[in-house]
Parts: sequence; structure tokens; C-alpha cells
Amino acid sequence: MPEHEADGTPTLEVRDFLRRRREQIAQRWADEPLFRTVFTVSRDEAVEAGKVIVDALAQVADSHRVEDPDAAGFTEVREQLARMGAARSRAGLSTTQVSSELAALWPPVGNLLVADLEEAPAERLRECSTTLSVLMGTLRLVAMQSALNEGQALIDRQRLQLLEVATPVIKLWDGIVAVPLIGTLDSARSQVVMETLLNAIVDQHARFAILDITGVPTVDSLVAQHLMKTVAAARLMGAECVVSGIRPAIAQTIVHLGLDLGTVKTRASLADALGYCLHELGAGIVNVPDGAVRR
Repeated sequence: MPEHEADGTPTLEVRDFLRRRREQIAQRWADEPLFRTVFTVSRDEAVEAGKVIVDALAQVADSHRVEDPDAAGFTEVREQLARMGAARSRAGLSTTQVSSELAALWPPVGNLLVADLEEAPAERLRECSTTLSVLMGTLRLVAMQSALNEGQALIDRQRLQLLEVATPVIKLWDGIVAVPLIGTLDSARSQVVMETLLNAIVDQHARFAILDITGVPTVDSLVAQHLMKTVAAARLMGAECVVSGIRPAIAQTIVHLGLDLGTVKTRASLADALGYCLHELGAGIVNVPDGAVRR
């Protein structure tokens, strides 16, 4: 569409139609599955939401940008469309089904347009119908993009939450915290490990932090570097970091990668690491013989 057109063009007629039939369109949309199943508190809520979207469409038509999903008119409703699409996705609908529900918003508007232009020349009706169809198609595209972005944001938040849950910090003793790592370590999780451990050092006033990697099957060069950075960051926070549970395969990998762990305290197991930390704190460890009375 040209950026500047004279009054009476299809886009402006569609704009006037949308403003004139705003109430009727919103009332019909309120009965469509997309609105009816999202706005369940009251029908009036669905009608008001429909009016907001009709106003946005009229604003887009006024700017002659009916094919542009980035048109300014869509800005105000983008978040609402995202919530609607995400709500239907959470209800178990596939992307195709959500798209179909969005497509179902076109017939009620199209029928009203045909009734409105019943006495207009056939060519004029065809032009306005085409313009309105393009505008509704762009609305559908905006809604799907917004819903997908919202869904991806939700996935990212849940992934971060899972990483945090999978990286617990345990207080083993006054001044000693430990992070037992299980499963594959990647850059994202290594970053979470560092942030979680440093926060625990501050919260617990820890002097020692144990990174136990007994449950980590393999370590690549990038992850090893992250671990080294974590040790260095803990040292800057005033805590000594001890790495325990280095498996033979991981030890060979570190050697082959040429990484220098000379400045890092390592112990064979979590128990050995805890024993070292307790000794450094001045706590005595006594093995009680079997059968002896424990006091």
C-alpha cells in the first residue's frame, strides 16, 4: 500500500468501517473460542478486549500499513495478544490450533463488512474485503509472533529455575558450604553454579566452598575454565574453594587439555574435602571404635 493515499481509498474505508462497527465486532468476537475461553470471568471482559483490538486495527488502517506487523497500532495490543495465545497453548492447544482460532476472527468481521457495503460497487467491495483480509492476516501474524515469544520467554525462565534447582548449595558445617554437581555441565549451568555458590558464600559467611563433581561424567575445556573462574571468584570473596570427586576420565581430560590446576585444592571425595576443611578450621575429627561408648 502507498504510504499516502487520498480519502476514500480502501484502507480508509476499512478504518471507518472498523470504527463504526467497533461494538458489533467486539460482541461477535466475544463468542469466539479464542475470547470465550481466555476471558472466563465475564463476557464484558471479552468484549472490552475485543474493542481494544478493533481500535488497534483501525489505527493500523489509518496509517496505511496493513501488511506491516511492526505498525505502531499493534504496539498496544501485542502484549495482550501474546497472553491470549500463551493461555491457549497452556490449555493444550498446538500452534496450528491457536492459529486456527485466530483465523476464525475474520469471518464475523468480513460478514459485517459485506453487509455494510451491500450497495457499494462490486469492485469497491472486493478492494475493501481484500484490504481487511490482509489486515486480519497481519493481526494473526502479530498474535502468533507474540505468543511464540511469550512461550520462549516462559521456557527460558523455567530452564533457569531448573538449573537453580539442580544446583543446590548445602551447608555442611559452620563456615563450610558445598555444591554437589550431578549430570552434564554446560556453560549456562556453570554460570549458575558460580552465581549460586558466590551468593551462598556471602549469605553463610563461608570460609570454605566445596565443588563436588563426582556425579559429572565429563568436562570439556570451556566447563573446566568456568570451574577455574569459580574457584578464583570464591577466593576473591574470601573463601577457599576445594574441588572434589574428579574422576579418572576427567583427570585425563584436564591433563590432555593442558589446564593448570596447581593453585586449586583438590580431594578425591567429598568426605576428604570436608575433612580438609574441618582440619583447616581447627576442628578435630576422632574415629570412634566399634562398640565404644559415644559421649
